[in-house]
Amino acid sequence: MNGKHGMLNGIINTNMETIVLRRFDNYFSAHIMKSKLEDTGIHCYLFDENSVTVNPVFSNAIGNIKLVVADYDEKRATEALEKFDAEYLANSICPKCKTGNFIMIPAKSPKNFITSILTWMFSNYAVSVNYIYHCRQCGYETEQLPEPELPNE
Repeated sequence: MNGKHGMLNGIINTNMETIVLRRFDNYFSAHIMKSKLEDTGIHCYLFDENSVTVNPVFSNAIGNIKLVVADYDEKRATEALEKFDAEYLANSICPKCKTGNFIMIPAKSPKNFITSILTWMFSNYAVSVNYIYHCRQCGYETEQLPEPELPNE
């Protein structure tokens, strides 16, 4: 979603192109990523946060909470998010084989199968696909990554 609305330091600029980097179904994850971007000096904001927080039933209908940056910050913000994701994955240890070798894959479920058929038929159907984390070492699968191990200080 690109738009002509932007925000820089709390001031709305209606001439700025914006880019949606990520979508979240809860404000906890959205605020964590927003804070991480702001810590690197990237100005960003959350769009539709209040609507989703007040009435989560509408989350899919309005496209979830959107993490938005100015178009000129897109590359830098995308690189920062990829770095955060890589660090998080690298520090998450599989409880079964004790390695940190997770990847995110679509879940093999009837809902995902139906979603793919409907998306193919209607080319833009608003049902989110479920993903799981898969350990490449032992095959362990989980919906949420295990807590990352923090380095000893």
